[in-house]
Amino acid sequence: MSRRFAQLAFTPGVRRHQAAHGSERAYRGMAEGPSTADALGDDERLFIGRRDSFYLGTVGETGWPYIQHRGGPEGFLKVLDDHTLAFADFRGNRQYISRGNLDHDDRVSLFLMDYAEQVRLKLLGRARVVEDDPELFARLHTPDYRAKVERAIVITVEGFDWNCPQHIPVLYPAEVVERVIGRIQEQAEEEKAALLARIAELERVLRFADGRAQPEHPASPRA
Repeated sequence: MSRRFAQLAFTPGVRRHQAAHGSERAYRGMAEGPSTADALGDDERLFIGRRDSFYLGTVGETGWPYIQHRGGPEGFLKVLDDHTLAFADFRGNRQYISRGNLDHDDRVSLFLMDYAEQVRLKLLGRARVVEDDPELFARLHTPDYRAKVERAIVITVEGFDWNCPQHIPVLYPAEVVERVIGRIQEQAEEEKAALLARIAELERVLRFADGRAQPEHPASPRA
């Protein structure tokens, strides 16, 4: 867990429960130090660049939290620099709940999941909406993904935390499963062809043993 994430997440109420349940000592030193935003490293950049979806948490004017799934092609969530993420906001069901919440409170939480490897990355940051920035839109462009881009969301990362794999279900993308099934089917067809050829050869041997036929041999070369 990064220092800044701990500073933001470990509120006095959280610390009281850590003390009550015996985990305070394990987390005690994590929040110590200057209150500066954590920089994204190579591991975070690589993990973020491989995601095709994430969960975005915002808070509305009523104080109720809201979680939204955001999806797109792999890598649609871009790392612009060590402290900044951005993604194209594709048109959805046009409820604009997250969009409206950001007008009230720019604080956001992101959950990025890799179900196949049972890995998750949590990020806390502040988001801003960009309606007109051709240069930014060009950086976020995904030419092979057919969806209308309404705006860009830029997130300044405050802190992040790599979470433990406990209780994460092992799920695989459909295309990965299809590739594996395809290879298994190809191997099965090859083994089937080899087995049929072996059966045919054994049948010829049996017919020869019964005196019903001669085994097939290539013609002997003439002297």
